[in-house]
Order: sequence, then C-alpha cells, then structure tokens
Amino acid sequence: MIEMENVTRLYPRGQEIIEALRGVSFRVLPGEFACVRGASGSGKSTLLNILGCLDRPTSGTYRLECDNVSQCSDRQLSAIRNRKIGFIFQSFNLLPRTTALENVEIPMVYRDGRVDRRRALRALDRVGLGGRASHFAAELSGGEQQRVAVARALINDPALILADEPTGNLDAAAGRDVMRLLQDLNREGRTILLVTHDDAVASYASRELLLADGRIASDRAAFTSGPAMGGSR
Repeated sequence: MIEMENVTRLYPRGQEIIEALRGVSFRVLPGEFACVRGASGSGKSTLLNILGCLDRPTSGTYRLECDNVSQCSDRQLSAIRNRKIGFIFQSFNLLPRTTALENVEIPMVYRDGRVDRRRALRALDRVGLGGRASHFAAELSGGEQQRVAVARALINDPALILADEPTGNLDAAAGRDVMRLLQDLNREGRTILLVTHDDAVASYASRELLLADGRIASDRAAFTSGPAMGGSR
C-alpha cells in the first residue's frame, strides 16, 4: 500500500535549510492500522502531507499502491488524492453553511462532476447520521461533524484513509465513536494511518511509528487495541 524509501523534505528559511524529513523509510501493508507519533516539530505534518499527495519529497521515493507518486504533476497528484485517499482532519474542514449531505457529496464533484445522492445518503447512514442529512454543518455537534467528515472520506471508496488528530476537538464519548468507526473500517479491509499525540487513540492502531527530528526513531507493533478513552467500551 505505502512504501517510502529514503524520503527527505527540505525547506529554505532565509539563509538556512530546514530538514523536515531525513531519510525516512517504511512500508505500510494493505489493511494495516498504523499511527504516527512524535513531538511538535518532529516532521509529522510534513510526512502526512507527502503521504496525502499534498506535497512532494525533495528526494527519495514514495509509492502508493505500487505507483511512484514522488514526481507526479499537480494534476496527477490531485487525481490520486481523489481516487485513492480519504482525509479526516482535526478541524473537520466542513463547509458550515452547507448541509451534511452536500458536504459528503463534494469529493464526487471534484472527481468527475457526477453526484450520486443515494450513495452519499448511504455513507451518512454508515456513520449513523442518515437522519441529519439536511442539517447544516454548523448545526451539528463536534462528534457529528467528524462523522460527516468520515462519510466524506469514504464517498469515493478509497483504499487509504489518512486521519490527522481525528479526535483532537472531541470529547471522550465522541472520540470513542469516531475511533470505533475507524476500527470498523479497518476490519472491512481499509488501510488506516493516523497522526495522534493521544495514548488512547494510538492504542487503537496495531502499529506505531515514532518520528523524532525528521527520522523514524522506532517502528513497533502495538499489543493493546481499543482503549476506553475515558470510559468503558
């Protein structure tokens, strides 16, 4: 699914060159549930941007489903994002004055312009929000907004879901709901890679990659999964 080989990412800052990633190499197999952790400035956001085809490495190779996307054009990267990757963000990134249903439909518009409303409704049903389809995003709770974001991430049937602190703006109960959804999606065969600083969220994953100073400091299996996140499951 994911293969990174000696990936670096350099940024100029005045007369200085910042090494955000320094020779990062790892693989994520299809169907894995992996998390990325690390202190602020360790390179997590840079890595996620490259994995999500929002940025390119300065050097090294990134393969997604065997395709080398390291040197793709902006148009090619956009097409890959739309076809192969579902994104879930900490801040939800919904359009507040647009309904839940319309937010879910947006990736279909960018894919080929053809909107399948029944499929969007099924996606909302899948996350337990079929009855809230006509509500504006601003009328939904934080947990409901994140579940809409999960439905939106699923609408083009991606093989890979990237989640950036998906419970960061949620209370414990809503966070458990979102993590259970991701766990269910993983059991259905989707590859999940999430970035988190939360121990409870991280332990839903079966594998943990720790970043430090732009390098992989450790890569280990997680032997516990599915914590209480503040309460019994």
